[in-house]
Formats: sequence, structure tokens, C-alpha cells
Amino acid sequence: MKVILLEDVKGKGKKNQLVEVSDGYARNFLLPKKLAVEATADHLNTMKLQEKARQAQIAEEAAQARDTADQLKDLTVCITAKAGNGGRLFGAVTTKEISDALKDQHGIEINKSKLVLDEPIKACGSYQLKAKLGHDVTATVNVQVREE
Repeated sequence: MKVILLEDVKGKGKKNQLVEVSDGYARNFLLPKKLAVEATADHLNTMKLQEKARQAQIAEEAAQARDTADQLKDLTVCITAKAGNGGRLFGAVTTKEISDALKDQHGIEINKSKLVLDEPIKACGSYQLKAKLGHDVTATVNVQVREE
């Protein structure tokens, strides 16, 4: 019997996948536990429409990530922090501070977990860090740290 899985089933397949299983397994396990539905023409059509919508959403997110990367090319984020002698900061500049400054100064919202710091920023100066925007899109964020 052909069924469409509604959940991931170990050993059978992933969610929204069309699989062939024995009649007894489908009737006694998958269908009563709402792990699958029978592969009727109606359900197959619904599955195809959902897949099409999911692909459109992925394309939309990828386009949005590329737009954000283009916006970040020429921008510099300025952050002021308390510093001691020699330009050493009291503490470090975090990705949350950089994310908040991007939102405040330029209106670009990037989650702090998408910003990658190789090492903590503990001194005044200019820095470049990567932003992994998803869908294999990365951008460079220019950060200028100034003394308060």
C-alpha cells in the first residue's frame, strides 16, 4: 500500500514522503497513530501543492538573504564602549551588541547567532566579521569600535 508520511518514521522515510509499505503495517500502525495517510489522488495533489509552496518560501528566503548581503557591503557599524589606556576595552563587544547596533543605525535586522566572531573584540579599532545569512549566503559586516 502506498502512503504519505505525516511524520518521520524510523526505517521508512521522512515527513511528506510517498512510501510503499505492507497493508498490515499501514492499517495497524501508521494510519491509527496518524503517522501517515493513504496515498489517494486528493492527498497526492495536496502533497504536491505543499511542496511547491515550500520551494517558493525557500526561494523567497534566499532572495531576502542576498538582498541583506548587498545592503551590508558598504555599511559600517559604529559601536562605542568604555576603554582604558591604550584602547583596551573593559569587557568585550558581543554579537548581540553588534546586532542591536545594526538594527538601530541601519534598520537591518540580523540575529546575533548569524554573526561569527573569530575572537572577541577587546580593543578599539576596525573589524570585519562574517554574517552567515543562510542558503549559502555570507556577508561581511564592518564594525568600528570607538572609545566612549
